[in-house]
Amino acid sequence: MPGSVSHDVILPPPPPTDGGWGDGGGNNHDNRGSGRRASFTGLYVLLAASTMVFAALTSALVVRRGLGDDWHSMPKPAILWVNTAILLASSVALELARRSLRKGARSRFNGWWTLGTALGFAFLAGQVIAWKELNDAGLYISSNPSNSFFYVFTYAHAFHLLGGVGALFYVDIQALRLSLGPAKRTAIDVSAIFWHFLDALWVYLMVLLYVWG
Repeated sequence: MPGSVSHDVILPPPPPTDGGWGDGGGNNHDNRGSGRRASFTGLYVLLAASTMVFAALTSALVVRRGLGDDWHSMPKPAILWVNTAILLASSVALELARRSLRKGARSRFNGWWTLGTALGFAFLAGQVIAWKELNDAGLYISSNPSNSFFYVFTYAHAFHLLGGVGALFYVDIQALRLSLGPAKRTAIDVSAIFWHFLDALWVYLMVLLYVWG
């Protein structure tokens, strides 16, 4: 009616479905939840399979060591301790990155995650140096059973670590491109957990190789 006061209410626009992270606009919460569950299921299967592989290798080492007197402990390169410190530092950096992300500190997340990824590459480079030092000293894989198990364990760990570094690098590139939306937060958690597993596995191998190797 003329002269009447309008009571229409203008509602504000809905918040972005990507949470302001730059992607995930077309994904609903249920799809992200099911995808996250599937990713973690795959991660747990991978962790179980990797654990079984190294458990079998450990059993083989213990049995072979007790078979005869031809077992002579191989001298270990000192750089292995440096590599261990590098790997531990990489896990710390990734955890600091995840904490920064939970607080919404995007730039700090990028910095810590990039550092953790770089330290992962540094660990692999250190392992190559360790293998080269052993070869230069004439300590080959076929020289002694102890040598053989050292190379098998460190090669197997490095193979797993290559996959871990690849995952960290993928997350790092996506983060630097500002493309890590909620749908990709799962990649951060899965990559970090797998990396921490490899870190713990390496500490176990250091104890095993220095005590039994």
